[in-house]
Amino acid sequence: MERNFTLVVLFAALIAVLGLVPPIPLASGVPVSAQSLGVMLAGAVLGPMRGALAVLVVEIIVALGLPVLAGGRGGLGVFAGPTVGFLIGWLPAAFVTGLIVEKLHGLHVGIAAGLGAALGGIVVLYACGTLGLMAVLGKGPLEALMLSLPFVPGDLIKAAIAGWLTATIARYRPGALLSRPR
Repeated sequence: MERNFTLVVLFAALIAVLGLVPPIPLASGVPVSAQSLGVMLAGAVLGPMRGALAVLVVEIIVALGLPVLAGGRGGLGVFAGPTVGFLIGWLPAAFVTGLIVEKLHGLHVGIAAGLGAALGGIVVLYACGTLGLMAVLGKGPLEALMLSLPFVPGDLIKAAIAGWLTATIARYRPGALLSRPR
């Protein structure tokens, strides 16, 4: 129990620290940030429930006003801006990433984590982000999805990094990998 709590808080801190990496602003109002890598890693390493819980901790501290999002943003206002779908989407993204890594236990952990990060951290996250862009910016589905396309190359790289880092953790600290059955 204490170990689980510690790892959840550690990954919440990782996601917050990745918010310090300067974001790259795009025309959509949604910046390219390193934080989605933290979301992917939380799911891949901690599994679906603990990974989603780490994200929930970050979302709570954001709602409380701590400026831990990329660009030093925080507060309830971010839940009304163009990033809302992506921010809320972090929760199912981490969960799906962890679930895929858990279910693909027969595959090499790095490949499973890379696939999980791509499906959870890109497909699921973009679906949520697109819905948020549609709601906040009043865009149609195709137009909102097109606003997300500039993120794809960077997020594919993040998914590969998440796979590599998860495999590295599995090699050197196999007990820390909670997403795989023992």
